[in-house]
Amino acid sequence: MLSILIPTHDYTCYQLVADLHKQAEELGVPYEIIVAEDGSRSQVNIIANHKITELSHCRHLVNKEKRGPAAIRNLLAREAVYSWIVFIDSDAKVEKPDFLHTYLASIGKADVVVGGLRHQPENLNPNLSLRFKYEKEADKHRSAEERRQQPYSKFTPFNVMIRRSTFLCIGFDEDCKEYGYEDALFGVELMKRNISILHIENPLIHMGLDTNEAFLRKSETALRTLKSLGDKMECHSYVGSTYLKLKKWHVAWIAKGFHQLFGKAIRRHLLSSHPSLFWFSVYKLGYYATLTS
Repeated sequence: MLSILIPTHDYTCYQLVADLHKQAEELGVPYEIIVAEDGSRSQVNIIANHKITELSHCRHLVNKEKRGPAAIRNLLAREAVYSWIVFIDSDAKVEKPDFLHTYLASIGKADVVVGGLRHQPENLNPNLSLRFKYEKEADKHRSAEERRQQPYSKFTPFNVMIRRSTFLCIGFDEDCKEYGYEDALFGVELMKRNISILHIENPLIHMGLDTNEAFLRKSETALRTLKSLGDKMECHSYVGSTYLKLKKWHVAWIAKGFHQLFGKAIRRHLLSSHPSLFWFSVYKLGYYATLTS
C-alpha cells in the first residue's frame, strides 16, 4: 500500500529509515522503504545507509552518477511497487509517533497530501545563521491552515504522499538538473490539471541546515535553474514575477546595476554571523536580473 521513497546525497539517513520502519511495521499494511543515493561520493555515508537492507522491506539503490533532485525522485517512483508513495528528504527527522498512521488515514481524501515541515527551535552556529533565519521566518507560514490558502504554491516534496499513478502521469521536470524549482514546477502542473491536494498537520523536522556559503551557492544555482526554465516557471516564482514587473515598468536595469555595484558587498554581509533577510531578497533579485538582462 505504501512506498516510502528517500533520495539522498552524501547524507546518512539510517536513523530516519529505522524510525519509519518501526512505525510501518505497526501499521499492518504492505509497505516498502527505498533509499536512493544520488551520486553520493562519501563511502562512509553509503556504507552507513546500506545498513537499511538489514531491515525488512527496505532497499538501497546506489547511483554513481548524480542525476539531480528531479530525476532521482522520478527513478524512485518508477521503482516503487505500491499505489501510494511517500517522498521524504533524507535530512528529515520523525517526531510524531503516529506519522505514518496519519498519512494512512488520509488515503483517498486527495491525490496529493502534504504533511509539512518544521525546523529546530534554535541554532548556536553563526555559520548557519542565514539558512536558519530564512527557515524560521518561513516556518511562520507553514501551518496546514496557511498552506491551504495557496495549496499548489505550497507544495513541497520534503514530506508528501502522492497517488503513484498521479505522480507518474506528471513526474518532476528533468530540465531541473540542479538544485531548485522542480517542486514549484510540479505544483504548477498539479494546479493546471486540477489535481486534488490536501494540506495536513503531519510535519517532519528538517535537520539539514546549510552553511551561509553553501546556502548562497544553492540560491544562486536555483536562480540559474529558474532562468533556464523560462516562461513555464518565471511568472510563478516570487523573484521571477518581481523581475517581470520591473521589466514591465522599464526599471529592471536598476536592479541589475545595483547588483553589479553592490552585489559583492551584500554577499559579504550575507556570509556574516548576522545576515539580513531583506538584503538576501535584494541580492536574489539583483542576481536574477544579471542573468536575464
